[in-house]
Amino acid sequence: VTTVKTGAMLLFVALCLLMAPVEGYLLQPCEPVNETVSVEKEGCPKCLVFQTSICSGHCLTKEPVYRSPFSMVYQHVCTYRDVRYETIHLPDCPPGVDPHVTFPVALSCDCSLCTMDTSDCTIESLNPDFCMTPRSYVYDY
Repeated sequence: VTTVKTGAMLLFVALCLLMAPVEGYLLQPCEPVNETVSVEKEGCPKCLVFQTSICSGHCLTKEPVYRSPFSMVYQHVCTYRDVRYETIHLPDCPPGVDPHVTFPVALSCDCSLCTMDTSDCTIESLNPDFCMTPRSYVYDY
């Protein structure tokens, strides 16, 4: 009986070790990643597309078994912890329109509540490089 329990325990440990790399592969951690993004501004004729560092990855979420009107569940998202702000110049803006746009660059990320001033907190958002106006690319930013 002891041999069967030991064998079952070893099999369980072996399966856990085998599944750990698979789980780690499927669920990328919350961390800064390079991403192609776009910025555009009302009055400027072009959308500027460039690469920057954003937060992306998996955060643990929870769904209550019983929903009560008195309890609130807050879901954590992968969002900025430390940021640096950079300013980029949009091309071909007419006189009277400020061609500068400031955006956050991820230095580190964290699983926390979504902050609207640095993150897109919608359920289904547009791709980060979506443009409504013609594109202009920055390759060496």
